[in-house]
Amino acid sequence: MVELAGVSRASFYRFDEESPGKIDRDMDLRDAIQKIALKWPCYGRPRITAELIRQGWKVGPNRVRRLMHEDNLLCVRKRKFVVTTDSNHGRKVYPNLASEIELKGINQLWVADITYIRLESEFVYLAVVIDAFSRRVIGWALDRTVENDLPLEALRIAFEQRQPAPGLVHHSDRGSQYASGDYTDLLKAHGCDISMSHKASPWENGGCESWMKTLKYEEVYRQEYRDLAEARSCLKHFIEKVYNQQRLHSALGYRPPEEFEQSLLDTAARRTKRRHPRQPRRWYRRKQGRLHQGDPHQATNSMWPGCKRHSRVGADAPLDLPVYPGWSDSDGHQNCVF
Repeated sequence: MVELAGVSRASFYRFDEESPGKIDRDMDLRDAIQKIALKWPCYGRPRITAELIRQGWKVGPNRVRRLMHEDNLLCVRKRKFVVTTDSNHGRKVYPNLASEIELKGINQLWVADITYIRLESEFVYLAVVIDAFSRRVIGWALDRTVENDLPLEALRIAFEQRQPAPGLVHHSDRGSQYASGDYTDLLKAHGCDISMSHKASPWENGGCESWMKTLKYEEVYRQEYRDLAEARSCLKHFIEKVYNQQRLHSALGYRPPEEFEQSLLDTAARRTKRRHPRQPRRWYRRKQGRLHQGDPHQATNSMWPGCKRHSRVGADAPLDLPVYPGWSDSDGHQNCVF
């Protein structure tokens, strides 16, 4: 009977038909994990664990891994990489500067790339510009052709949104669009240094390639766009609302790009915030009927001529000496410092 039931002998003897069913104490947690996996099909165990913690759950990665394995919650599998860059042109190319940069803040290194998106009856092309430090998409453009105007429009949007200081490094592949005179002239006009990957080296622009993978697996492959207008609307929602504002990034401490950038601004504001300098105390010369304002340590005895108690005024005098209106010393001087 044990062999037919497929259970161990110990489990067979421990089984009690009259006892109520065992309550699954992980039921609520399983439900939360399934909701996250349904919303983010490409999330694996690390990101699901981070999202649960953000929602207030006290859970570890091993427990999440076990529940995901039991519920067969697997992320979307990758597809084969397709090469779309044509670097066989006679335009000027630039050396790779991105590999030598140590990223410390935003608007230090921008990366750019182009990819294709399949519609029902045609292909359209998407050009993006991404801040390499915060992973935020700061410019994008979608069109039916992959001419020079497509990445140029994305770059213009990025400059309008960020307005970076001179010295920014712009990195891309050696595609003809990024080597065109219009594109490089716009970069030089804003004081940018131009950087390009070596030929047949897509990993040198790995940050942008990784973003393209995220876009394809989390948005494009899950949709069936009918036309260009629908694709533009859906991509705008994904890029500006989902990716920039909601999607968690392991490199950013499992925070969305906009939240990460805001934390940088808040930290910088706290560091540069200074206390207002102490206002000098007001010293009254009521005898002459006028107000003297200045540093109390700079006060001299000439301010109270003839007052026997004026010797307390000076560098060693306390800063909170009171003035009593109507009080006079033994010589009849009014309103002296007591």
